[in-house]
Amino acid sequence: MRRLTKKKALTLVKELDAFPKVPESYVETTASGGTVSLIAFIFMAVLAFLEFFVYRDTWIKYDYEVDTDFSSKLRINVDITVAMRCQYIGADVLDLAETMVSSDGLKYEPVHFELSPQQRLWHMTLLHIQERLREEHSLQDVLFKTVTQGGPTAAPLSEDSPSPPGACRIHGHLYVNKVAGNFHITVGKAIPHPRGHAHLAALVSHDSFNFSHRIDHLSFGEEIAGIINPLDGTEKVTDDYNHMFQYFITIVPTKLHTYQISADTHQYSVTERERVINHAGGSHGVSGIFMKYDISSLMVKVTEQHMPLWQFLVRLCGIVGGIFSTTGMLHGIVGFLVDVLCCRFQIGVYKQQEVRIRE
Repeated sequence: MRRLTKKKALTLVKELDAFPKVPESYVETTASGGTVSLIAFIFMAVLAFLEFFVYRDTWIKYDYEVDTDFSSKLRINVDITVAMRCQYIGADVLDLAETMVSSDGLKYEPVHFELSPQQRLWHMTLLHIQERLREEHSLQDVLFKTVTQGGPTAAPLSEDSPSPPGACRIHGHLYVNKVAGNFHITVGKAIPHPRGHAHLAALVSHDSFNFSHRIDHLSFGEEIAGIINPLDGTEKVTDDYNHMFQYFITIVPTKLHTYQISADTHQYSVTERERVINHAGGSHGVSGIFMKYDISSLMVKVTEQHMPLWQFLVRLCGIVGGIFSTTGMLHGIVGFLVDVLCCRFQIGVYKQQEVRIRE
């Protein structure tokens, strides 16, 4: 009984075979079929090879959501060189609530404003990258996928010069409230004031004013090596001592999750404006560098994604099965058309022979 049951089960399984085997004696091979099969195998191999490179590649996905974190502090990372002596200028932040933020995290370092050949080459390279980023937005995805943890890429150190340094490099970081504010560099050191703050500018001669500056780095949030910010490499030179430079910055909180790093940082866009202060001509204001920033209520989540293995296998099966079926169908259609043409040709030949015989 068990043997009969096994035989019935085996017979049932055989009947369910969707791939019946044809005896080799009934199979006819042709040169055209072999050629088509060879071409199909080559196409399969090429497409499978290219599909493997697609599987190895990753892409960046952007998601947007409302930023609900209002209690944390915002870090401002600064590296700016101003063409004035350090004792003549001061940098600080005044937020929307008229709160003066301590600038203890900033360092004032006397330097030369002119760049050495090595520094100038680095600066020109940075400007070229900025230009390409404005034209090719997809390059930003490449930067996101290659960033690593750590500080920003710094410019080469300046070479020793016999002349005394006439410029001031202000670098470091500040922690501010997560509200709109104004980071500025102007004449005189900042002092607290009941109605905000003030700068001791009365003792500085107007002839020493020169707010030509170079922004080597300006970012918000955690510092990430490899990210190039919109103002990095910006250089402004003026011959007028009474000049105001304004940067209007919109900051977008960003959560970055790639296979290299996971970090909470910020991106920003900027609009620039500059003008000469001339009270007699109606152009009022204060000479200096003013960066007015505002924080967007939306947060961007940047995620690096990869094709799953199951999807790669499905696409690979689709390539192999699709090419195999398509080439078989095309080969059958071409063979049918060739047979039809040959039959018509032979019929035409026979008719010509019959006409000749009758004549």
